[in-house]
Amino acid sequence: MSQTSTASNPSAATIVVTGDRTTGPLHLGHYVGSLQTRLSLQETHQPFILLADTQALADHQGDYRAVRQSVIDVALDYLAVGIDPQKSTILIQSMVPELAELSFYLMNLVSIARLERNPTVKSELKAKGQDRDVAAGFLTYPVSQAADITALRGSLIPVGADQLPMIEQTNEIVRRFNRMVGENVLNECSALLSNTSRLPGIDGKTKMSRAAGNHISLAASADDIEQAVNKMYTDANHLTIGSPGQIEGNVVFSFLDAFDAEPAHVNELKAQYQHGGLADRVIKARLNEQLQALIGPIRERRAQLAKDPDAILSLLLCGSAKARQTAALTLHKVKTAMGMYYF
Repeated sequence: MSQTSTASNPSAATIVVTGDRTTGPLHLGHYVGSLQTRLSLQETHQPFILLADTQALADHQGDYRAVRQSVIDVALDYLAVGIDPQKSTILIQSMVPELAELSFYLMNLVSIARLERNPTVKSELKAKGQDRDVAAGFLTYPVSQAADITALRGSLIPVGADQLPMIEQTNEIVRRFNRMVGENVLNECSALLSNTSRLPGIDGKTKMSRAAGNHISLAASADDIEQAVNKMYTDANHLTIGSPGQIEGNVVFSFLDAFDAEPAHVNELKAQYQHGGLADRVIKARLNEQLQALIGPIRERRAQLAKDPDAILSLLLCGSAKARQTAALTLHKVKTAMGMYYF
């Protein structure tokens, strides 16, 4: 079995497939982990960005109202941070029915045991505190993801290291399908790993997530940002200004590394903090200033865009129609190879 590869020459890959399960508005963890990469790739590649509402239904156990609202929320976040619909095709997963049909065909190439062994699925089930009491749609979402990637002819998939098993499973499915039909109908893909380490939550315990309530939303108000920064974990042993402080595990410095526009100044603050003589309030004030400068314009653009929801839906309709053309062509090749045209 071959191993998942990472792209050594990203510019050689044309089509990028990425997206988010629409389980709620996005936060700074998404900005660092995926949105910045997408902003860069849309200048050189052809990205398809999915609003994965079908997959999100499994997370919400069928609460379609929450999923529907999240589609709009995440689309607003995309546009507010600078995703350009003229450069990136933004689509709603459920509005491209070819994805669901292809998922069903591919599902017959994967055993339940293999799905349960997927490390990403196991990790997410553990995080949810669930084992067997989970929607079938959640267990099979690696197949759905494989259908999304292959239907849209994705060759480069930006992921975090924890998602590499998903890409490997996609390629397993591709190889098995191609062997079954005796020709290379579907294409394998490569992972593009992020150079940015995962952003911790403001409590310093786990990664930033809505479920853990330790996130900072991309639409956070100025007061919300300041309150979140003030709650951030620093160093429990840094009891006085004069005592040496620890950098490792210090959430404030992790955020400064990710967002401060002047890395050299951050290094100076680190040296002073480790030596002693720098108060936590000073580094928190610095971080608050940086996050206000980043989120403020995003929040304002988002508020403006939200005034015209029909325009957002129209944009998503166009993107979904464009994606459907590509997916329909792939599905036609799949069904032809399987001999599933009878008339």
